[in-house]
Amino acid sequence: MSVQHIAKPRTTAVVLAGGTGQRVGLSIPKQLLKIAGKAVIEHTLSIFEQADSIDDVMVLMAPGYVPDVEKIVAKAGLTKVVKIIEGGSTRNETTERAIAALGEGLAEGEDRNVLFHDAVRPLLSERVIKDCVDALDRYQAVDVAIPSADTIIVTRTHGEDGEFITDVPDRSRLRRGQTPQAFKLSTIRRAYEVAAGDPNFQATDDCSVVLKYLPDVPIYVVAGDEYNMKVTQPVDVFIADKLFQLASTAAPRQADEAAYRELLAGKTLVVFGGSYGIGADIASLAESYGATVYALGRSTTGTHVENPEHVDDALSKAYAESGRIDYVINTAGVLRIGKLAETDNATIQEALNVNYLAPVQIARASHKYLAETQGQLLLYTSSSYTRGRAEYSLYSSTKAAMVNLTQALADEWAGDGIRVNCVNPERTATPMRTKAFGAEPAGSLLSSEAVARTSLDVLLSELTGHVIDVRQQDPTRGASEASGFEQALASVLDRQEDV
Repeated sequence: MSVQHIAKPRTTAVVLAGGTGQRVGLSIPKQLLKIAGKAVIEHTLSIFEQADSIDDVMVLMAPGYVPDVEKIVAKAGLTKVVKIIEGGSTRNETTERAIAALGEGLAEGEDRNVLFHDAVRPLLSERVIKDCVDALDRYQAVDVAIPSADTIIVTRTHGEDGEFITDVPDRSRLRRGQTPQAFKLSTIRRAYEVAAGDPNFQATDDCSVVLKYLPDVPIYVVAGDEYNMKVTQPVDVFIADKLFQLASTAAPRQADEAAYRELLAGKTLVVFGGSYGIGADIASLAESYGATVYALGRSTTGTHVENPEHVDDALSKAYAESGRIDYVINTAGVLRIGKLAETDNATIQEALNVNYLAPVQIARASHKYLAETQGQLLLYTSSSYTRGRAEYSLYSSTKAAMVNLTQALADEWAGDGIRVNCVNPERTATPMRTKAFGAEPAGSLLSSEAVARTSLDVLLSELTGHVIDVRQQDPTRGASEASGFEQALASVLDRQEDV
């Protein structure tokens, strides 16, 4: 007896991008505003592009700006985006246009899942998306919400006297609605058909339409995320940008040793700071997989990264001998501890030259070689970059600059096909650290070999503009169980103790 499997309906994410930038003081729609080097809508679309539970994506864009989104989609290679159309003058009208477009080409009796999501919520997690899609196996309508941390009051205006409280609802039962809102297409279509008969129909979201016009349809609530924020006010732009800056990204590991050998065969790496520590381990690891490696350092090759001529000569030599440069890595750095007021000019200049100006010169000199191979520049920051601390002012401030340099160059060089990333190891056992702090408890530090392995994974990935945290594995929780932003928040707390 054969078992018949019912085909799972297709799931379409509808990104609602009909809003303008008036509330954030912009002359363009806020979804086109750049945050962390990309337009807000590109961040949002990329989330759905990577979500396994989403089959295709439709965009409803503000009138007059469809070509802008088409360019973003083409440049970013977002293959799931199948349709970009103009939205309406109201949220209701925009949803109605989406429903009509979704129904095109459907066979009689065929249904599909649809997720409506605000384009200006670019911090959505894949966990929420999956929970919404899974819930549609059991329910016809799904909302996303989080508990309210604030007390909610109900007010009434009394003429010129202003507002007065009329009620204070029980906060334990109040939720703050987010998106996506998910439906069976047949359900949301029916809700709007019934609503069309109401001359006073207006709604700010789609679940309220189902609630009012299809009262017998239960609306299931999926737990949202605090960081699934909506970029509406000027302060939201700042907060979202900082969250993206702090978010950790996991570099995908290769399937096996053979994959590393295949990807690195015939490639050339130039490693500045390659005498010892992380740089030396990267060089050794890449060489073991068949790459041509130039490991450069003050104590081994006499290469001083703070000297632009040394940098130029090293790159020219590597290119002349190997015919290409695919990856340029800079792990060189100095760590000087002390109060700024008591630090002499020579020490200050050394920190600036090695930790800041050298990476700038390396990036500048590397550009022409990496543009030729569509390669990658890899820089390094420190866990102290999020908050400078006493006696580490020079080190932490220059390491914060590496994050900004990475994100700026990733955007600036995107058109040349060059990727730029930044690795952020937690406290790591390196000669530089031992020199500064002496011997530390065994097991309290990350190994330089672990950082080197992650660095190699970053180089072989398609990531660009990311800060990649390398942390000792928490045995109580796998990294894959936490979203990038959950890891970011935990990471910020941990960094209060890190250097």
